[in-house]
Amino acid sequence: MLTIHQFPCLKDNYGFLARDESTGATATIDTPDAGRILQEADKRGWRITHILNTHHHPDHAGGNLEIKAATGATVIGPAREQDKIPGIDVALGDGDRVRLGESEARVFDVGGHTIGHIAYWFEPDKLAFVGDTIFAMGCGRLFEGTPEQMWTSLAKLMKLPRETRLYCAHEYTAANARFALTVEPGNAALQARANAVDAARARGEPTVPTRLDLELETNPFLRAKGVAEFAERRRLKDEFRG
Repeated sequence: MLTIHQFPCLKDNYGFLARDESTGATATIDTPDAGRILQEADKRGWRITHILNTHHHPDHAGGNLEIKAATGATVIGPAREQDKIPGIDVALGDGDRVRLGESEARVFDVGGHTIGHIAYWFEPDKLAFVGDTIFAMGCGRLFEGTPEQMWTSLAKLMKLPRETRLYCAHEYTAANARFALTVEPGNAALQARANAVDAARARGEPTVPTRLDLELETNPFLRAKGVAEFAERRRLKDEFRG
C-alpha cells in the first residue's frame, strides 16, 4: 500500500512523495523543487530512496542531482531520454516494471509532450503518475512528439481501470475547463465540473489528482473521436487565450 503526500511547488507544479508502507521505501515523483521536496520528506520522517522521473524537462528532473546527493536515492527515468535525465541509474521503457519496496509499478511509454515521456501505474493502489501527458480536463503540449504519438499515448491510459486516480504534475484545471467549455458547451458533466473547480480553487484547494472516469466524461482531448479531431483540439488549445 502506498501513502501519497502531495504539495504545491514552483508556480503551478505539484510535488508527490509516494511511500511504501510495508518497507518505508519512498519515491519522489519528479524533482520540480529539490529543497521543498527534501523539506516535505524530512517533516514526515521519510527517507527518499527513489526518484521516478517522467520526462526530462527542468521542472521535472532539475532537482535530481541535489536530492540524489542528499539521500543517495536511485534515479529512474525514461530510456529514450536517459541522456537528458541528470544522475540516471535505471532506464525504463514501455512494459517494464519498477519496485518501490513491496509496491510495483508498470511503466507506459506515453511520448508526445516529450519524445520519451513515461508514466508509472501502481495497479493495486489504483493510481498512476502521468506527468505532463494528461492534465485534469487537458493534456500536455506537443513540444517534441506528433499528434499521432500523443493520441496513441492517451489511448493507452484510457484503457486503465476507470477508477484509476491520475496524478498530473500541474494545477492547470481552471484554464483547461474554460477551453473545454468552448469545445463541448452542452456537456452537463463538464459544466458541473467547471463550477466545482472554480469553487475549489477559490477555497485554495487542489484539483489534482483526478480520476480517469471523470476525465472520460469531461476532458476534450480524451473525448476526441480520433487523431485528426485530437490534433485540431490541441491546435485550438495552443491558441486559446480564455
